[in-house]
Amino acid sequence: MSEYVYITLREKPELKGMAADWFHKKWGVPTEAYLECMTNYLEGNTENGWYLCMFGDQMVGGLGVIENDFHDRKDLSPNVCAVYTEENYRGQGIAGRLLDLVVDDMRKKGISPLYLVTDHTGFYERYGWEFYCMAQGDDEPEQTRF
Repeated sequence: MSEYVYITLREKPELKGMAADWFHKKWGVPTEAYLECMTNYLEGNTENGWYLCMFGDQMVGGLGVIENDFHDRKDLSPNVCAVYTEENYRGQGIAGRLLDLVVDDMRKKGISPLYLVTDHTGFYERYGWEFYCMAQGDDEPEQTRF
């Protein structure tokens, strides 16, 4: 029986193409944008990484870190982005484990705090995240939680 495996993309760089395509299908951001960020991470140009949850050879959850997740608060960086768990796998703590992994990994690299923008209320707080302020998303009519 397979178990969930949590990894950084640096641990399995051969998953870059699959991961970029997976994130693209979830968020609609061009695959090329993900590939560029992932390549910069894999080549050591940035510590803004990519974190995956695998079930066998299937990616069932993931998130990344980028400088700015399409908002006006350029001073609040880096940002956790693209947090997603496949619908059939939700409610099992996958996102929470990924959030813990990214915070621990970035802290070891001397990068803290991390920020994220979300419309969710309460979800991230369950994992120790705190509301900071409102931010204006690029091309968004309403402000969003930071």
